Amino acid sequence: MSTVSLDEALIRFAELMTEAADGEDVVIAAQDGTAVRLVPVQTKGIPRFGSAKGMFTMADDFDAPLEDFEPYER
Repeated sequence: MSTVSLDEALIRFAELMTEAADGEDVVIAAQDGTAVRLVPVQTKGIPRFGSAKGMFTMADDFDAPLEDFEPYER
């Protein structure tokens, strides 16, 4: 785990992000005693066109008029 001051973090931010992304604990401490920890965010990937193919089906009559709306049709 590495602890760096806020001033140092501003200078080395890209490097600290890389360290955190690689799994290392990075703590940034301010002079007033507050501190934060950099942690990587897990991404789910990029959705691809057609990736849901076969995951759902649509009824043959999905666009048929509904009986509940018959009184409102002209």
